[in-house]
Amino acid sequence: MEITTVFCDVGGVLLTNGWGHESRQLAAKRFHFDYEEFEQRHNPLAEQFDSGLITTIEYLNQALFYRPRSFNQAEFMAFMREQSLPLIDRLEVIADVAASKKYLMATINNESIDLNLYRIDKFELEKYFSLFFTSCFMRCSKPKPPIYDNALSITQKSAKECIFIDDREENLVVPKKLGMRTVQCFDAQQLRRALAELGVVTQRPPHLV
Repeated sequence: MEITTVFCDVGGVLLTNGWGHESRQLAAKRFHFDYEEFEQRHNPLAEQFDSGLITTIEYLNQALFYRPRSFNQAEFMAFMREQSLPLIDRLEVIADVAASKKYLMATINNESIDLNLYRIDKFELEKYFSLFFTSCFMRCSKPKPPIYDNALSITQKSAKECIFIDDREENLVVPKKLGMRTVQCFDAQQLRRALAELGVVTQRPPHLV
């Protein structure tokens, strides 16, 4: 079946991870707090945070500001946002796919609501994607099946006409079982080649070059 829909992860594919363990380690060094202690409090909250069940303030109050700190929440939230950087060559691949106007473009990604809204705005992701099936909106995170099932139900697409792109193999298992074609992203050249092999247009139309 011809591909009509491209679902894509964000963190690790198009942008750096929003609040991954590397960023949390950097935060511990920057703000001089115990990383291991923070992780013990972060881990039980992570899924609720990503699924929009607790706010950023609630998360920080429980994970970090349960005792006085030498910095405030505004300073820390600014640091969290600063960790987001574009993976420009991969964004260019997706920009070219979107420019073809042949596909419904949507994300399926895990992200807390404040960071998700910041990243969509900061990196103008709405230029490429019409829909954002983000865990904070869907109240469910990858790799659990409902986030993929709901994306298919809302778009009214069959799995066979969809591709899902992610950098983590564990997030591709369920889409593959559902019948989607999947691409694990390692770098821009590999991503462009893999999409082309699946029949997806990956070259910008001449009038837009």
